[in-house]
Parts: sequence; structure tokens; C-alpha cells
Amino acid sequence: MSKYWSEFVTRLDPYTPGEQPAINNLTKLNTNENPYPPSPAVMDAMRDAVNDDLRLYPPPNADQFKQTLAEYFQLTPAQVFVGNGSDEVLAHVFNGLFRQPQSILFPDISYSFYPVYCGLYSIEYNKVPLADDFSLDLNDYRQANGGIIFPNPNAPTGRLVSLPAIEALLQANRNSVVVVDEAYIDFAEEGASAVSLIDQYDNLLVVQTLSKSRALAGLRIGYALGSAQLIEGLERIKNSFNSYPLGHVQLAAAVASFTDRDYFNAMRVQVIDSREVLVGKLERLGFAVLPSAANFVFVRHPEHDGAVLAQALREKNIIIRHFKSPRIDQFLRISVGTPQQNQQLVDALDEIISV
Repeated sequence: MSKYWSEFVTRLDPYTPGEQPAINNLTKLNTNENPYPPSPAVMDAMRDAVNDDLRLYPPPNADQFKQTLAEYFQLTPAQVFVGNGSDEVLAHVFNGLFRQPQSILFPDISYSFYPVYCGLYSIEYNKVPLADDFSLDLNDYRQANGGIIFPNPNAPTGRLVSLPAIEALLQANRNSVVVVDEAYIDFAEEGASAVSLIDQYDNLLVVQTLSKSRALAGLRIGYALGSAQLIEGLERIKNSFNSYPLGHVQLAAAVASFTDRDYFNAMRVQVIDSREVLVGKLERLGFAVLPSAANFVFVRHPEHDGAVLAQALREKNIIIRHFKSPRIDQFLRISVGTPQQNQQLVDALDEIISV
């Protein structure tokens, strides 16, 4: 604590990001990064963007990237907002759309940044418990609220909410914003995204990122899709905060990522296939694995403590994510790696639980 801080800083409970240790020969399966590199077209675009134009500010409205996203999702540029990672986009969402007289709603087991944003912007919230099987029942959100947000697939559980369930909630909740945080949607079944509902529901906002399926976590690129009136509100917040959230190199990479569809689809399928193989191997070791539509799995072993397993893996230079929160303190969240990394994990777990 410092005497120079504003008073509210002392009350903040900041988000704790996933560990990024500098350890040689580490198998890193803790932060849901893509195990494969970005598209070669993305790498070429970034190299081309490193030129004399770096002395100039980037385009504040990211017009080319917005146009690319609009064409990709069959929307208009006025329905697209971009930011410095989906975390910044979500920060603007909380600040600009969720500071309402009534409490907002989100799951009790979900992205742990949500309550942090609420603390930062003095937003009242209620956590809605997941079901006993850790599924998210949107019928539980049919109550008075100042806004609703949930990840789909949920994190850290990986469970998916169906598109009809989302539409039913939108039909029943027309007086506040519903935000669907789709950081992992590209690893779900085709047609699972709520983007297809945007033109029917002006209170729907969908947030996505290039960090996961497009292997660009290191560049921090995110975006939101929704009605023009929602996007205009986010633009007003952005332009009161930072008019240039994305630089030349980021924008070049982002556009190239969406134009190289073949590479994207191939890597997406490869991760999904690896996930299913990994699930089968973990189940054969006796792990209970929640159904996952993401690039990670959420597992527990009925005979072995979660924290003990996480530490034993670390001693073998394999790191995964263990949560100490109630209800999930026996679970491990394991990012899907390459087939070689996944096999290394399985071999290590087999050795640990066989002792």
C-alpha cells in the first residue's frame, strides 16, 4: 500500500494470469495457448509491416481489419469493435454496458476476470451456480438483471451451451445486454457461435479473440460483434481511453489470419482431434473428464488429490492449471498440446498414479 494510491486501489483484488515460467524443457499446458504456430501468411504479413510506417500512428478505427471481420461474419463494419486482446474488449464492455442500477449475472465457476472488472468499475453482481454436473443452465438467468455474461464454451469447465438455449434466453431477456464470451468457440461444433443471432437481437454482444484458435496470444487482438448501437457505445469508451489499441503489425497479422482460412481450419481440426484422443487416454487412466468443446479438458481423479497431481507433474517439468476454488479444487485444467506433449502428459500421469 502506498500513500500515493487512490483510495479505491486498496480495495481491488486483481486478476492472476496464468503462469509463464522461464524453464528449459518445459511442457506448458496451463494457459490454453495454441500448440501450433501462426499461419505462414500471418508471419509474412508481420514482416512486411515492419517498415518505415512504424513511425506513424496506426489507423485508429482499424478499418481494414473491421472490414475483414465484417465480411467473414457476414456483418457490417458498424457491427464490429476491435481492441487490445479480448480482455481489453471485455473491460470496455463492463465499463460501458454493465454499470447499471441492477446487478449483472454470470456463472459462479467461470472466467475469474469477471469479478475483477466488477471491482474495478464498482459493478454489483450475482453469481449463478452451475448445475451439479457443471453445465450452465440459462433458465437460471431469467431474473431481473443489469446484464448477463457467460463464456461459451465455459472456462474452466469447457462445457458448451447450445445455440437454441442462448436464443431462448435472448427472447426472454430483451431489456439488458447479453454478452457471450466466445474465446474458445472455434474448438466447438460448427454452428455453435451466437454470431448468427446478432441481426435478430440488438442486445446481443459476442466477444472473440485471436489468442486461441488463431495462435496469436502474443499479439493481443480481440473483437466484439453486435448491433451498431452497442458497438457505438464501446467506441465511445475506447476513444475516451486509447484511440490506438492495435498497432500496424497487429493489424497486419489480424487481417492475414482471417484470409488464410485453410491453415486456420486445419489447425482447428488438429486440436479438436488431439483433444478427443487425450480424453480417451485420460479416461483409461481413471480420470473423470467433463465434456469439452474447448482446447482444454477439465479433469479429476477420484483417488488422487488435484493439488498433489499438479505438483507431481511440475516436478516432471509439466505444468497444468489447478484451481483452489470451492467445488473445483480437485480438478485440473489441461490445455491440449501437440500429440507428443499430450502423450508426455499421459505417460507422466500414468507413472504418478501407479506409485
